[in-house]
Amino acid sequence: MTEQPQKIVALVDGSVYSASLCEHAAWISQRTEAPVELIHVLGRREAPEKRDLSGSIALGARSALLQELADIDAQRAKLISHRGRAILEDARAILDKAGVNEITTRLRQGDIVEAIGEIEEDARVIMIGKRGEDADLAKGHLGSNLERIIRASHKPVFVASRAFKPISKVLVAYDGGTSAMKAVDHILRSPLFQGLTVHVVTVGTATAEVKKGLADAKALLKAAGLDAETSVLPGQPETALGKMVDEAGFDMLVMGAYGHSRIRTLIIGSTTTAMIRSCKVPVVLLR
Repeated sequence: MTEQPQKIVALVDGSVYSASLCEHAAWISQRTEAPVELIHVLGRREAPEKRDLSGSIALGARSALLQELADIDAQRAKLISHRGRAILEDARAILDKAGVNEITTRLRQGDIVEAIGEIEEDARVIMIGKRGEDADLAKGHLGSNLERIIRASHKPVFVASRAFKPISKVLVAYDGGTSAMKAVDHILRSPLFQGLTVHVVTVGTATAEVKKGLADAKALLKAAGLDAETSVLPGQPETALGKMVDEAGFDMLVMGAYGHSRIRTLIIGSTTTAMIRSCKVPVVLLR
């Protein structure tokens, strides 16, 4: 999400989060005029198994059975590939219906983090669902690739919630660290946030330094024409932020991926899962 017309990269996996992910991608595209690239990655576990079973096959039947095993593997690989393309076409249909004009699709094989490393240079944002296909019924768990992508990506990561709704109120977690200041700078420069209400909040004690940091952030956002407010919340970040999102009706949470205070733990340790899991709205993480 920079000023350049870089593409929105949406990672779709066929989970119940894919539809919401595509609707959020369409919303971002319409506000930024950026093209969307839909990517489905066939993980290594989905690749045909390379097993040598010849040692357990009687000599007379070996050739026929090995050929049959090879045919089964080839058929399985073909079905997995067809399924991946069907997932991409379903995702494209959602974007088409939403009026997105420029859409590309890509089916890749291998590790998803390696795939991100190869494509993120041209991306303005990496989008992923909160949970993957295997975690649809496991509400206490996040997608296995989510934290890996957050740690590896140098671009903003948009974590889509299960349900889409238009975004008008944005909560920004601000701790005065480099990532938090970059998040504010990103917001004031991006057309995505124009016309939205932005509320910048620090969790902790309202010291003179905290108040000055918030005042500076508000001034920058106001100068960019944004409707901005600030506040200080007592309590623990992982619970206070989620509670504020729910009670004040925010539609999205934006936060720096790294900081110099306890908010840093939201991306380093187990609090990452607690924070993203507790928020029922999309979370955007910036380095």
